Amino acid sequence: MLDRAQASLYHWPETARVERPVPKGKFYAHGKVTSTVHERFVGEVQRITWAYKLAETTINLVGSVAVPEIQVFRIHAKHDDVSDVVLSAIDKAVKSVIIFEVHRGDGHAGRTRMVAAHKQLGPAAPKPSAYFTTGWLADDSERVPLPAAINLPSLYAALLAPLLPVAIHPGEDAAAVATRVERARKMEREVAALQKQIRNEPQFNRKVELHRALRTRQATLTDLTSPNHPRT
Repeated sequence: MLDRAQASLYHWPETARVERPVPKGKFYAHGKVTSTVHERFVGEVQRITWAYKLAETTINLVGSVAVPEIQVFRIHAKHDDVSDVVLSAIDKAVKSVIIFEVHRGDGHAGRTRMVAAHKQLGPAAPKPSAYFTTGWLADDSERVPLPAAINLPSLYAALLAPLLPVAIHPGEDAAAVATRVERARKMEREVAALQKQIRNEPQFNRKVELHRALRTRQATLTDLTSPNHPRT
């Protein structure tokens, strides 16, 4: 199984503070929100705050076409959590990459998790990948400074790193690592399916073939999840 990295909440720069409430209806207007997703917004989301804008004008890091800015949205859950379909609807309505802080509970029981998807920006609607998340972190835990970065794309990759179930390879950008995680998850499913087939297969020769296929996929999965570059 892919393992989630240890993480901490970040101390976002004061120069990037926005703290602007965003009405939930704003996302209904900008995206094709189904009745089911609308119900999730109503049932799961207490309020949404555009908390910070990380940009050249606020933190003096240059952006790119892929990462012109990084937005931080704080979402207060009505109950235990906010589902990925709600986050996806917000992502599709905002033409900028987003780091979400999903908050639940109050006081000493308050917990927050950071969650984000890699998002491809372009003339069409943004396309977020699967979502990556930390575990739930205590609200009163000490926040850490932002990771060192030379520009916004490298900062974005560093912010995603604690959310990812694999280590980022040197020089690997956010798009490449998101693709690698998806490939690793697909390979995990194939490994599990082969293991089940092997358990249920009565013919010896067929078991040998399945074991061979299983070893190949396990080796590929090891390469995909290795902290170093894969074997050549």
